[in-house]
Amino acid sequence: MKKQKISTAPWCPFCGQKVARATDAIERKMQEFQVGRCECGAVYTCEPTGHNVGAAMVETLVFACNDNWDFAWDLMPEDDYLTGRVESYDEITHQVVNIGNIDGRPVRGVLYFVRLHTEIAEIAKRIKLKQETLGRMSVEPVAGVDGSISLPSPEPQLDPKRVKIKATKKGVKEARDKRDIDTLVTLCFDNKKTLRLLQRLLYDVDEGHRWETAWIIGQVCSRVATKEPGQISELLHRLFSAIGDSAATPWGMIETLGEVIAERPDIFGAFTRHLLNYMGDDSTQVQVVWALSRIAEKRPDLIRETPFFNLFHFLKHPKPEMRGLVVQLLGRIRAKEVSMQLLERSNDNEKLIIWEAGKPTEYTVSELVQVALEQINAGDKENDK
Repeated sequence: MKKQKISTAPWCPFCGQKVARATDAIERKMQEFQVGRCECGAVYTCEPTGHNVGAAMVETLVFACNDNWDFAWDLMPEDDYLTGRVESYDEITHQVVNIGNIDGRPVRGVLYFVRLHTEIAEIAKRIKLKQETLGRMSVEPVAGVDGSISLPSPEPQLDPKRVKIKATKKGVKEARDKRDIDTLVTLCFDNKKTLRLLQRLLYDVDEGHRWETAWIIGQVCSRVATKEPGQISELLHRLFSAIGDSAATPWGMIETLGEVIAERPDIFGAFTRHLLNYMGDDSTQVQVVWALSRIAEKRPDLIRETPFFNLFHFLKHPKPEMRGLVVQLLGRIRAKEVSMQLLERSNDNEKLIIWEAGKPTEYTVSELVQVALEQINAGDKENDK
């Protein structure tokens, strides 16, 4: 017997009230999903295809926190907020249907809900009020050592009538090989599997290819995040999950995390602290310090908010690449606490390779020490003014 179609208005899973159609909020910086609010305090996003629920989850939580990414990443499900979802939602008719289609048209939409616990909602509200009083967002970029930081301009709106480009393994690899960032950015907007295909290219026995791919992903994500940061958040979560998998080799993943966070520390800076979780493994220590140093180049304050002093003893590490990278990191955060230890490495002439923009550059530890001491001294002079 053919199943009878039953249509109902969408409802809030927390209070049972009917909810209005999600819309584009004027003050929203993100443009990936439409959003809405229930009278009970829950917020929700509309994901019409059912294929990007992960990104919708991220955006809903950030929306609930008044676009405060740092605050959102510190929250824990169940302890700080509840989630819910309504499936088989059709955004065209604003209905939930039980048979998965309307007149042969598939219905796969999802309304994803987040409701902060009362005390967390109050904190989020107070933070927003304080930000408005100060006249700036709490996630506003802090200037680096050179006193400035540049962020990409929003990507231009693509013509909705144009033919979208299909993302394929071959096409993505060719764009990677050519360093064709423009094509890769367009592919990300046209097909959300593009970042997954790029991530797969990290599994390469050639170390140079891995570093280059990590840099390219950072450049691509920086631009995609101006319109669809949810895609990038999903990628970061996938990378952290993959690194934590003991059965997998995290080739290029920590380097990619460093590149992505460094390029958009205003949005993803809160992920920085989680990199330190991988300092306990000898196989990932060098990559972690490199990633921290890369982030410190743009946002030294993010490193200073971590227990960076635990890195001081690595100045005596047997590997020159570890000593050199720690020196570079401490210089970029102007760690005057370790000036004497840096001086002890002034005659350390062992060579190391540091990857910059996906290309290798050779240094000696002593050269990096000289630069680091100059950065620390420059910081002291500025503080004396």
